[in-house]
Amino acid sequence: MSTALPTGGAPSAAPALLRRGGHPGDAVFKVAVYGAALVVLLAAALILYEVVAPAQPTISRDGIGFVTGSRWDPRVNVFGALPFIYGTLVTSILALVLALPIGLGIAIYLAREGLGWFRAPLGTAVELLAAVPSVVFGIWALFVLVPVMRDSVEPALAHLAFIPIFAGPLSGTSFFTAGVVLAIMILPTLASISRDVIRTVPRELREGSLALGATEAETTLKVVLPAARTGITGAIILALGRAMGETIAVTMVIGNAPQMTAHLFSPGYTLASIIANEFPEAQGRLFISALIEMAAVLLLLSALVNAVARVLLVRGTARARAAR
Repeated sequence: MSTALPTGGAPSAAPALLRRGGHPGDAVFKVAVYGAALVVLLAAALILYEVVAPAQPTISRDGIGFVTGSRWDPRVNVFGALPFIYGTLVTSILALVLALPIGLGIAIYLAREGLGWFRAPLGTAVELLAAVPSVVFGIWALFVLVPVMRDSVEPALAHLAFIPIFAGPLSGTSFFTAGVVLAIMILPTLASISRDVIRTVPRELREGSLALGATEAETTLKVVLPAARTGITGAIILALGRAMGETIAVTMVIGNAPQMTAHLFSPGYTLASIIANEFPEAQGRLFISALIEMAAVLLLLSALVNAVARVLLVRGTARARAAR
């Protein structure tokens, strides 16, 4: 016995419910989602206010001279942030240069199929490295890495002193050591995110490239990595942001000397390091204001990095769509 399906009559309850505005739970869900988004915007606005409003004394007094000045002397209320901006950029870019090829290599290896037992412990080790506190990295670097850099690595590279970046005092506490520590710290971010992005590349692209006679290396370099370029760019920007904001580990190994030099073996300073070192003992309205303005400058640098990343991602997506 067959049952005929209704073809007419009163409309079902679902379309009527949609015409009335949907289920009440949808409205609650919408409010909750919008509320969560507003919380993020509110938190960002409060952070911006708290690093701009207390810095008004030095912003009003020094203006752009705070960013372009190179002298830092709290005893006479002279504050120039340029050496600290320079140190932040140098150590962060150096860390990215050192970590990027290693991180991509790890990501490509972990994303491959058919690997043996070694992939699981390597992936776990990468994930655990991201959970190590920065102060632990700092202690390790101070007692292990600094002596190695001072006694072995820097003297070996000093033979290339005719290249300015490899000149300077061989003390072990330097831009170079700080860059190495930061490279180790951002390596999990680069490797983990890049691995996940590479795994999302359609399998058909790999198989099609191999079927056309390309080698595995050619497939990886000319097919897989270009297809995953947008996500890898995001991983690079996240890693760069992490390097720019790192404080304790860098403070312990960079030497804490406010200077600008092309010599990577010389001591330096970063925005985060100067805040951590001098804020607890800061005295005077202008001194405290200058340190808070340092935080505002660091926040501005991070925002600029993210803005550049957004532009690159949009252009990369547009090129990919045009190529299709």
